[in-house]
Amino acid sequence: MADTSFLSWPFFDAHHRDWAAHVDAVSAGLDVDHTDTDTTCRTLAAQLGTAGILAPTSSNDGHFDVRTLCLARETLARHDGLADFVFAMQGLGTGAITLFGTDPQKAAWLPRTRAGTALSAFALTEPGSGSDVANATMTATRDGTDYILHGEKTWISNGGIADIYTLFARTGEAPGAKGLSAFLITPDLPGFEVTERLTTIAPHPLATLRFTECRVPATAMLGAPGQGFKIAMSVLDVFRPTVAAAALGFARRALNEALARVTTRHVQGAPLSDLQMVQGHIADMALDIDASALLIYRAAWARDSGAPRITREAAMAKLFATDQAQQVIDKAVQLFGGDGVRAGEAVERLYREIRALRIYEGASDVQKVIIARQTLAMFEGDT
Repeated sequence: MADTSFLSWPFFDAHHRDWAAHVDAVSAGLDVDHTDTDTTCRTLAAQLGTAGILAPTSSNDGHFDVRTLCLARETLARHDGLADFVFAMQGLGTGAITLFGTDPQKAAWLPRTRAGTALSAFALTEPGSGSDVANATMTATRDGTDYILHGEKTWISNGGIADIYTLFARTGEAPGAKGLSAFLITPDLPGFEVTERLTTIAPHPLATLRFTECRVPATAMLGAPGQGFKIAMSVLDVFRPTVAAAALGFARRALNEALARVTTRHVQGAPLSDLQMVQGHIADMALDIDASALLIYRAAWARDSGAPRITREAAMAKLFATDQAQQVIDKAVQLFGGDGVRAGEAVERLYREIRALRIYEGASDVQKVIIARQTLAMFEGDT
């Protein structure tokens, strides 16, 4: 059984505890096939939608409960990484619609993504600009009542299977970050092409997209021209703590697997858990998990309590939880010995799953830069 004592912390209300129990019950009943990720993601979306799990991934009133999102991702990730991926992308892909969409845009897509009948994607990264969003080069050129898209996006989760993409392109209102805009794109548009499906150590639907003279109506724009960077950062502010929560779920599963292993595996007539070195590993794992949870749910609580931006808190949570989850899982693999790297073992799968979380939605080194800049700005503001 996973530790749920953290749900008694003052960050949570009764409905959060009920929600966590519901997600746990639904997650335990999922039978996830990892051999065909495209089909599995569509199936999982439908199952999670029917169970109401996707309900908090968007809203028509522009509000997110980040604690609810984090609890869902932590719980789903503890059970299965692909189930967490499906939930995360339904939120990330439509987050800009919730925060900046018009009523017609919300009506067209949010009921479908919440039901799991339409898959969504967030197309931000480019071959030459991953973390450097402000220097994206894909263009959207105004032509009468339309925009013409030209350029490439890569490492796009749900790329190739999504029904709706939130895409960012340079409209040129100003240099750098102030010259980007956001658009809603469907894959049936002429000039839209999936040029490559990307394979990673933990299989997920990923693709490179190319846009060649791809014409979209101006009504496909989200927000105002030049607001794209603001929109992207606002979405990441909401969902970055949830990446940390997914890492926490992976770490909790790793600790559970390790505890079961060391209390049942014997060495020289005694369980592994009697060894002080093993106890030291367990202590480190438990400490890292609780510290991560505190940072994650502090950030989520702050956002839900009305903080306009949680950039520093979200960066701290994302950096610490993903880095420490890697360490927790590595210790679990070590405690399993040879079985820890056997294909099909839970800890082997977790070892592959965790690595990407330290890269996407802001790599660990980028989070350090964000934290440092925010901390320096706070100090300079006080002096």
